[in-house]
Amino acid sequence: KIFVSVRLRPLNVKEIYRNDVSDWECIDDNTVVFRNVCLSASDRSMYPTVYTFDRVFKSDCSTREVYEKGAKEVAISVLQGINSTVFAYGQTNSGKTYTMTGVTEFALADIYDYIRKNPDREFVLKFSAMEIYNESVRDLLSMDTTPLRLLDDPERGTIVERLSEEVLSDWNHVIHLLSICEAQRQIGETSLNEMSSRSHQIIRLTIESSAPEFLGRDNSSSLAATVNFVDLAGSERASQSLSAGPRLKEGCHINRSLLTLGTIIRKLSKSRSGHFPFRDSKLTRILQSSLGGNARTAIICTMSPAHSHVEQSRNTLLFASCAKEVTTNARVNVVMSDKALVKYLQSKVERLEGELRSCQTTNITANFTTLVREKDIQIEKLEGEIHDLILQRDIAQSKVKDLLKLLGDNARRDEQVGFGHYPQLRIRRSPDNNPAAQVTNSRLEDPCSSSVVHARAYSDAQSETA
Repeated sequence: KIFVSVRLRPLNVKEIYRNDVSDWECIDDNTVVFRNVCLSASDRSMYPTVYTFDRVFKSDCSTREVYEKGAKEVAISVLQGINSTVFAYGQTNSGKTYTMTGVTEFALADIYDYIRKNPDREFVLKFSAMEIYNESVRDLLSMDTTPLRLLDDPERGTIVERLSEEVLSDWNHVIHLLSICEAQRQIGETSLNEMSSRSHQIIRLTIESSAPEFLGRDNSSSLAATVNFVDLAGSERASQSLSAGPRLKEGCHINRSLLTLGTIIRKLSKSRSGHFPFRDSKLTRILQSSLGGNARTAIICTMSPAHSHVEQSRNTLLFASCAKEVTTNARVNVVMSDKALVKYLQSKVERLEGELRSCQTTNITANFTTLVREKDIQIEKLEGEIHDLILQRDIAQSKVKDLLKLLGDNARRDEQVGFGHYPQLRIRRSPDNNPAAQVTNSRLEDPCSSSVVHARAYSDAQSETA
């Protein structure tokens, strides 16, 4: 989850001068309580009076202690290849810039100290800085004030086009670049703060390193991660800051971006699904990966204990309460060298080509198998038809044999006809052109009729003899 801490600053000179009182108190390292006894019980019941966080810092705590216990673990995780972000949130004149200036310097010093103590690892440090002023992104390392565009990259997320990036040489180089950022940043005077930051500042350090303890003997890969130090502009009320003209416009842009940030934090604290309006603000687009993405995040919420700012302080605590429920998905970022990447891509292409060939072979085999199956079915069908034809032929041949046999028997009976004791007679056949013979022949076709003819002929012969 996001590590959330709260820093309570002491009353400042103006608050003491107008006899303001402290309404908030840190009772231990994790709890802030509301102590205003002047409010009625019904008014106190409208809001929580006790807030708990990962860490709470009293007004007498130093910035070194705030860094050590509230931001160090997150910040230096960049050395292990994990993206990280540390940012301060709170109303104007609550101590954000004061806190983040110290936290940034302490973190960079610890990073350089780690590099010095680990000579076996090779490091490359790249420094960049930007500010978001009136919803325009500006490069703090360049004198060119042309607004920079934000682009979406599928691998790296939101990137800032044409943002300057300098490779750090030593610690003095770091201090020099930090001083340039401080001089370039937009500041202005309001009734609440003589040196009010009028923009969101983001200092970014990218570290690329070899890491034998993480990658073993693999020299073709390295770790690459980024740490962001974000000093947000303070939320403010126009009625309190007495802003007008350019200051009023600045305040409107600041409040709008902080409202979008608060909306996203509130939604993320309840659910990781649904629509999150990251694109409604340049700030949230740049910080998108730090809010529930691939990064470890620490938020330091600064607040004034003064009774005159009780509502703004309560809003800060409500934001912190939501932020502590947000979970992130930080992981080690390993990158390949150019040669290793080319080799990896070549092996991937070969694997994909092999899969394609295998797929084509499988398709050809499948098509051939289907064709053979269809031919087998056709052959089986034809064999069945042939079998039926052979069976019909055999039946027909059998019938033919029976008919021939029957015709043979009838022919023999035509030659010889016997009736008991009567003598056998031979038939005198008539010529074919004799009508009587034709009738006789037609009658002879029937075995029974032929016998009758023979009998009658015999009887007539006997009568003539008598």
